Amino acid sequence: MTTKPMSNFDFTSEHIPITVITTCYGRNRHLYNLLASLMNGSVKPDEIIIVNDDADPKRLAAFSLNIVQIATTADKQVDSTSDSATKIEFDIGHNRNLGAARATHDALIFLDVDCIVAPTFIEQLSAKLQTRPNSLLMGQPRYLTRPLSAVESVKLQDGALALSDLNQLSVYNPYRDNLEEVEPNPTKTNQTAMKQTEDYGAFWSLCFAIKRKLFEQIGGFDTHYTGYGAEDTDFAFTARQLHIDFYLTADVVYHQQHSVYRPPLNHLDSIVINANRFYRKWQCWPMSGWLSQFVDMGLIHWQAEQSTPIALVRQPSRNEIALAHCPDAPYV
Repeated sequence: MTTKPMSNFDFTSEHIPITVITTCYGRNRHLYNLLASLMNGSVKPDEIIIVNDDADPKRLAAFSLNIVQIATTADKQVDSTSDSATKIEFDIGHNRNLGAARATHDALIFLDVDCIVAPTFIEQLSAKLQTRPNSLLMGQPRYLTRPLSAVESVKLQDGALALSDLNQLSVYNPYRDNLEEVEPNPTKTNQTAMKQTEDYGAFWSLCFAIKRKLFEQIGGFDTHYTGYGAEDTDFAFTARQLHIDFYLTADVVYHQQHSVYRPPLNHLDSIVINANRFYRKWQCWPMSGWLSQFVDMGLIHWQAEQSTPIALVRQPSRNEIALAHCPDAPYV
């Protein structure tokens, strides 16, 4: 029995006028897997901007892609109005904004570094963006249940990793709105499914496409948020406020597995800071599930109906953090 390789097309990938933007630090194994998948797709993005300080330039040169590497500290400014007294060194929203500002093309696809794109992902999502240039489009994540092995990563770079293997190794997040294709391997001519939604809270910046003018109209990612939490929902709520249509698509990325915390006690401080900022801006609370769990643990004072800032009661103990650590979970 033969299996379809990751690159299951009989033609050389053409370049299309689109910029892919990603950012990372200290996660270069994920980065190289992402680049391998982009290199072996049905089409190649004309430009890939990596906002990153530690990727090996020689390793990047091994990919037949037009890669532009930007330092994460480029043009960074300290904002005295920030909700946090100090900004963390790695600022994902700021880095995404840097990438967008340097993009050559008007069509932008943002990918988190722990994505592996399906062969038709770039082609399908960019085609949808062409027909809906005034919309925000989000892809469909599947979650790998373990990291790729070194052998699998080599196969991925060679375009020889079976797509069926990735599908068998991954699951959907049951708490998200999932669009499952009847045909798991869409062809070059068949359009994948999509649907418009009014649930802007479902937006996640793991994998999305947008035109530059809309990104600038939104104002990019609000860099007053610090660390982890709420910046995605803030971005989507601004899009809703500006009457930008939001679509979910069945264009798949495979989220590379890494350890998580349930609940994310390792991000308690930034979640509280960001939730307070979000409430002041939108008059509703984000991340209510996590906030409720923090309340149950006696870490914060918070109620869904309150309009006053969340009060931090105490920090979690080392034991509580250790118990929340899930090294083999595919998603939070």
